[in-house]
Amino acid sequence: MWLENPIFREDMEYIAGVDFVPWEQLRGRTLFITGATGLIGFNLISALAYMNIKLDMPLKMLALVRDEAAARERFKEILAEGAPLKFVVGDLEHIPEVPDAIDYIIHGGSPTASRYFAEHPVETIRMNLAGASTLLEMAREKQVESFLFLSSMEVYGSLHREEKVAEDHESFVDTMNPRSSYPEAKRMIEAMCSSYAAQYNVPAKVIRLTQTFGAGVRREDNRVYAQFIRAGMNHEDIVLLTRGGTRHSYLYTADAVTAILAVLVKGEVGAAYNATNEKTYRSIRDMAEIVANMCNVGVVVRESVESSKLYPKEKFMKLDATKLQNLGWSSVIGLKESFLRLMETLDNG
Repeated sequence: MWLENPIFREDMEYIAGVDFVPWEQLRGRTLFITGATGLIGFNLISALAYMNIKLDMPLKMLALVRDEAAARERFKEILAEGAPLKFVVGDLEHIPEVPDAIDYIIHGGSPTASRYFAEHPVETIRMNLAGASTLLEMAREKQVESFLFLSSMEVYGSLHREEKVAEDHESFVDTMNPRSSYPEAKRMIEAMCSSYAAQYNVPAKVIRLTQTFGAGVRREDNRVYAQFIRAGMNHEDIVLLTRGGTRHSYLYTADAVTAILAVLVKGEVGAAYNATNEKTYRSIRDMAEIVANMCNVGVVVRESVESSKLYPKEKFMKLDATKLQNLGWSSVIGLKESFLRLMETLDNG
């Protein structure tokens, strides 16, 4: 799926047209990107390829991938059109030497599935910290113009009050819960970013993304929004493994890409930025109901002892995006439209 899909083409055109990203600062630059084949990485690389191919913006992209054949299949359409995309084969624990000059690093590589965090907490911590350490050293040695770490709303931990959460909000993560391996690793990497900025003048920045979905989601994706959509499109009831009481906001993929690029180029060194569409603040149950109503199916709750171990306890995460908005950024796609656009891209491939 690329520009032959009308929804995805609209997304690329929108990203290329935003006036709050100073595109000229990317002209002629080389970007090193981890997490390239994931949802956000795929949309980011596709948008940069669109700028290069369709709008004649010279730039280069280096993508860290574990399986080059799989990556070539993932990006086959943009490669066929001559996108300046080169693969660096490795993983977060084994990032090879990169002889190329690098101007920007966007670090988005990380395990992302709750089941993986719970079942492989040691690997989750080890991979995240090893990758960040190597990449920050790379940024220091190559004297990059900007280093951006894609963090998560989970760094704030479990909040039990419905209040706005700005970047300086207090947080609590239960370090004795193995599932906390993910947010705790993210918190440590944020601390590494601020430390490298303070001690070595590495222009490191952090963006804390809320849950993001939209065009580019793979059919086999097992995150909750993908499960809901698959059930609805298959005319099956949506099954919740919890009561679905957790409430937070969401972000459409194209809006996430513009947020990433805005912070990469315009963000303050050593600072963190929340990225969310504040208007999408809903419970997981509400989200299931939206999809169920769109697809004319039901919602069934099946709580179990196992699910209580795999998924975090109910919490509220009402992120405040004011700081990011002060960079000129804004989000344009709401929750229902995000699902509609996701369904359209899955229907058309």
